[in-house]
Amino acid sequence: MTDSSADAQKSSPPLLEFENVSVVREGRKLLDSVSLTVREGEHIALLGPNGAGKSSLIRTIARDYYPSCRGSDVTFRFRGLDRWDAFDLRSHLGVVSGDLQHTFTRGISAREVVLSGFFSSVGLFLSHEVTPAMEQKADEILEFLEVAHLADRPMTGISSGEARRILIGRALVHDPGTLVLDEPTNSLDLHALHTFRKTLRKIARSGTGIILVTHNLHDIIPEISRVILMRDGAVRMDGEKAEVLTDEAVGGLFRVPVRVREEDGYYYATGY
Repeated sequence: MTDSSADAQKSSPPLLEFENVSVVREGRKLLDSVSLTVREGEHIALLGPNGAGKSSLIRTIARDYYPSCRGSDVTFRFRGLDRWDAFDLRSHLGVVSGDLQHTFTRGISAREVVLSGFFSSVGLFLSHEVTPAMEQKADEILEFLEVAHLADRPMTGISSGEARRILIGRALVHDPGTLVLDEPTNSLDLHALHTFRKTLRKIARSGTGIILVTHNLHDIIPEISRVILMRDGAVRMDGEKAEVLTDEAVGGLFRVPVRVREEDGYYYATGY
């Protein structure tokens, strides 16, 4: 990033600005006074155990959940806006979740899945007007993600890792400044994990920001520089990767004794 673009990023409103945001659903507190600021183009990991509130935070960003209260001490903004909807998000945030993958269980082709991103739908319908520009964009994305050979294959006939990359393609059709990935490596074997991490690094290097939500330390690619630790719906620690991913911090987060080691830019926990 050049000095001028970095200065512009600092002077523009944050992508996300949360201060004392709590979410309560069915009597259960999912987020507990969460405060964080995310700027355009940042590469961030949200790390925490299952049930930590990570996915609830993403659903709050996507306007599936809403803060349980508002007041002078509560800030809940997207690019400086106090109100926004899914259409405001599309050109800035592309969200890929495990829930989304479960919706594409019909025999929809990979190319159709990517094209459906233009309409925020599950597949294409007669009412959708697919333009040549859309088709070209979809083909370019499939090529970029190295899954062009799967274009005509049904989603039911490809692996979990391949399906994740197709869904990333669907999220990229609007050229979002930031890609949000919620537990993206669940159910992936070692080969699929290796391929997926290469894809994620390629996206990060292309200039797209990454917000990676995970409970796996080894999911955090070298390009990610900031790590946020979450537990019990609250942010426990937020800072530079090397300062956060320590034996004490990671062990305390998961409540097990661990030894954290770094190898080729990746971090691993052992000893538990």
